[in-house]
Amino acid sequence: MILISLEHILVQIYFAFFLIITLVFGATLVYPVTKIGNSVKRGVLSVFLCITTNLIIRWFYSRHLPLSNLYESLIFLSWNFCFINVLTQFLSPNMRWIGMITAPSALFTHGFATLVLPIDMQQSQKLIPALQSHWLIMHVTIIFLGYVTLLCGSLSSIGLLAMNSKDTTVLKKTQIVFLLENCRKTKIIHLLDNLSFYSIVFGFTFLTLGILSGAVWANDAWGRYWSWDPKETWALITWLIFANYIHIRLNKGWRGQKPALVRSLGLFFVWICFFGINLCGIGVHTYGWFF
Repeated sequence: MILISLEHILVQIYFAFFLIITLVFGATLVYPVTKIGNSVKRGVLSVFLCITTNLIIRWFYSRHLPLSNLYESLIFLSWNFCFINVLTQFLSPNMRWIGMITAPSALFTHGFATLVLPIDMQQSQKLIPALQSHWLIMHVTIIFLGYVTLLCGSLSSIGLLAMNSKDTTVLKKTQIVFLLENCRKTKIIHLLDNLSFYSIVFGFTFLTLGILSGAVWANDAWGRYWSWDPKETWALITWLIFANYIHIRLNKGWRGQKPALVRSLGLFFVWICFFGINLCGIGVHTYGWFF
């Protein structure tokens, strides 16, 4: 009972932190103040520690990795967004764009899990026999990292398209000011393009490893590597889309708005693969649904 109460307190704390950090990240993009940036870094680390503690507590009293339902899978997805945020903030402090993508994403997934899902769906449940395996931690962790990095890549492309849609030529400014703004815009677009590409490469790698480990686990549990389960099918579709994009990018040097549009559409396929299948309530990968 004490652990459950502590878990609820932690949930409220890091939801508030998520909201504050998201707002501050937006401010640092406009006003890149070093002191604010350092405060954000400490805040991100605090949120990561809180959500990690929350997952450990839930793991302790449920006696299994907290992935038994949709609520726990969304919280774990938020943890992955935080992990990517912490990793990039400490390895490359200038990558504020990562925070502008991961912080709102973590806020959205966490808010949906805690504010929208019914209370009974937020309760920990026993794992079904097929999930009681040592493959659970490895397969799920890898596939979730794949989801998160692919989502970051797709969202970066949406940001790139938004930047490209701004017509700065109509602004009545001096030529020098215009050139400076155009140079800054070009630099940001180039940064977002590279960020999106490398995020998708990492995400594609994790997705590939996740599909392979899932196939081995499926053979161990049900005696077959592939069963065309809805989640498996959508994972394969997602894999083929990003594989095709990476192939063209590496061989043809495909850049600009068209590849950004393809990467943006990847957001739809990743969300269907992770979340949309649950709305149908079918297949062995369903964590819970609304109907």
